[in-house]
Amino acid sequence: MKRLLSSTALALVAALALTACGSGDSSGDGDGGGDFNDADVTFTQSMIPHHEQAVQMAKMAKMHASTPEVKNLADKIEVAQGPEIATMKGWLKDWAKDESGSVGGMDHDSGGMDRGAMPGMMSDEDMSRLGVATGAGFDQMFLTMMIDHHTGAIEMAKTEQSKGKNADAKALAKKIEADQTAEITQMKKLLSP
Repeated sequence: MKRLLSSTALALVAALALTACGSGDSSGDGDGGGDFNDADVTFTQSMIPHHEQAVQMAKMAKMHASTPEVKNLADKIEVAQGPEIATMKGWLKDWAKDESGSVGGMDHDSGGMDRGAMPGMMSDEDMSRLGVATGAGFDQMFLTMMIDHHTGAIEMAKTEQSKGKNADAKALAKKIEADQTAEITQMKKLLSP
């Protein structure tokens, strides 16, 4: 009996050691750690600036929107996406990957990115026009731009769900798709007369 327990304990220790070694191109220790692939890194590196722009737009809406419905939606976007940005930055740190670099045809070395290369990103000109708009004109512009912005995020999230490997990144992508699909429905209602 003693020999059987020793053999079982030894097998358990060996199994745990093999599990700890793992396989694939993973690094990190939780919260985005574990197995990941290039699709996870691209999704994360792309979604951070995408979310940052949405938060910037939401802050504008809190100052310039004419209706409480648009201001409340903007607050909801900021509250949801701020923590997601922090989570994704933590994953990149766990994965020993930079926030910047060449992602999906975007050159970050110049200190900026080709926003046109990322689905739904507004141009600098779009952001400037939104920043000076006020009242009902702002509301219309904000809602129209944010629908496009969310549509791009959903496209990126679907790609992550189909091509990504990291369970946490895929779960966040699924949440982004669900949350932003619901917000698009809400924004379309706000645009309807």
